[in-house]
Amino acid sequence: MQVVLLERVERLGQIGDIVTVRAGFGRNFLLPQGKALRATKANMVRFEEQRAQLEARNLELKREAEAVAAKLDGQIFVVIRQASDGGALYGSVTARDAADAATAGGFSLDRGQVRLDRPVKDLGLHPMRVVLHPEVSATIRVNVARTAEEAELQAAGKTVAELRAEAEAAEQADFDVQRLFETDDEEEAGARAAPAGMEVIDGDDDRR
Repeated sequence: MQVVLLERVERLGQIGDIVTVRAGFGRNFLLPQGKALRATKANMVRFEEQRAQLEARNLELKREAEAVAAKLDGQIFVVIRQASDGGALYGSVTARDAADAATAGGFSLDRGQVRLDRPVKDLGLHPMRVVLHPEVSATIRVNVARTAEEAELQAAGKTVAELRAEAEAAEQADFDVQRLFETDDEEEAGARAAPAGMEVIDGDDDRR
């Protein structure tokens, strides 16, 4: 199928380009979303009549997107999920989850704007590309953590492995302190049971 593009489409072309696409892609995506018209003679005439308006509208939308991108780029959004001790999620974080987190953070995004090759399946900070306009994008990071406190530590640069090592070290330190007190208590109890210098008298000695 041949279509004429009404806006820039990534990996296809610019406004006014006539490109050949698969019929399903054209009918199910480009045409219903107003990104292209079938490249018929009538539509080409129609496009040329509206070209100036389309280019002006595109420029306006691009400027608006650039203003949003300047604020959005580099933002970190927290998503709380359950995970194993090794950091593997019980489930996954999708483009919809990222868009919802960004929207909750004050930016109106939909899942179609978040470009994610595959769902996120482990804890940590994950960069994601957000397309705000065919010619404008921003990069956000989604901080996937089990708790808000863990998210703060990850944002400060701690990895899941480091957090786990610190937790294990803290547990070991608590165990060592506990054992120290137990040992002191045992020694004190022994000292009370047999005071130093006391002699044991044999019960079989002759009594006079």
